Amino acid sequence: MNLAAFDFHLPEERIAQEPLADRAASRMLVVHRAQGRWEDRAFRDFPAYLREGDCLVLNDSRVFPARLYGTRAGHSGEVEVFLLRACGAGGREWTALVRPGRKLGVGERIRFTDGLEGEITGRGEFGERTIRFESDGDLLGDPPGDPLGHLLDEFEKIGHVPLPPYIKRGDQAADRERYQTVFARERGSVAAPTAGLHFTTEILDACRARGADVAYATLHVGLGTFQPLREEQVERAKLHSESYRITEDNAARMRAAKRLVCAGTTSVRTVESAMQRGELRGQSGETDIFIYPGFEFRGAGAMLTNFHLPRTSLLLLVCAFAGTDLALAAYRHAVEAEYRFYSYGDCMLIV
Repeated sequence: MNLAAFDFHLPEERIAQEPLADRAASRMLVVHRAQGRWEDRAFRDFPAYLREGDCLVLNDSRVFPARLYGTRAGHSGEVEVFLLRACGAGGREWTALVRPGRKLGVGERIRFTDGLEGEITGRGEFGERTIRFESDGDLLGDPPGDPLGHLLDEFEKIGHVPLPPYIKRGDQAADRERYQTVFARERGSVAAPTAGLHFTTEILDACRARGADVAYATLHVGLGTFQPLREEQVERAKLHSESYRITEDNAARMRAAKRLVCAGTTSVRTVESAMQRGELRGQSGETDIFIYPGFEFRGAGAMLTNFHLPRTSLLLLVCAFAGTDLALAAYRHAVEAEYRFYSYGDCMLIV
């Protein structure tokens, strides 16, 4: 398959720049796979599409303020460090994207605050950097301490919400709450699992009232979810790995369900990664699962998802689940019907 087959035209004004005041006020395009049709609805109608015995699967990963600004040692200009994930023993080393990339080589030191610095210790295949954090005080703790937890606490203080580049504004105080699901728990994502942004506690209660159970999985969103594909031939593309976890209690809820309704591509990827290991059981690990047309789904029975960028792994996953022709036709309808696209936009339910 050629990646060009998964392209579509999207006017810039269709890209949502701000969240709606009411999380649950989004529109929802419902795609019926068996009938090859769709209907325009509102997200508040979502519980009506659930039935007794369903299990709604939500990704409870929490976004942390992953965009840091600092200065290079001996220079006055500002540099940006976009943290991706902890990668070294002890939690002090992180993989990151940096700007300006050409000027930040191995050995460069970056000061973020009076008490926190980082040294670039490595460079990845696609320009990522490895940064080792160092502290003048006790921020990182002694070896028996928890440097990862200490650093995440510090990032909460000095970091910025990692809004995606197609949102053409700086982050605001309100984004700390709105670029986060109401059920977020486990810190570790550098982008929100955006299908979950529509839910409120009232909507979740309505889902349970329909007879559906609710289970949580954790997949920390990183490069594997949002990095553009670099191969024109789809089958040759590879995704970066991301960490995931399903507790046994949540796995049991999923096993007992007649149908798994996954909120978001990250929930789909978590469920299908677990299924590749066999039956759904409590587990944790790394996944680089790449789902594209031809993939055989073993867990997900329905999916709620936002509208995604063209030529991305997320759009390919949607096409794999709904069927390429139907999915792309639905996307064209969404553009014509003036749906709001991407992270702060509207959503699609595929049943």
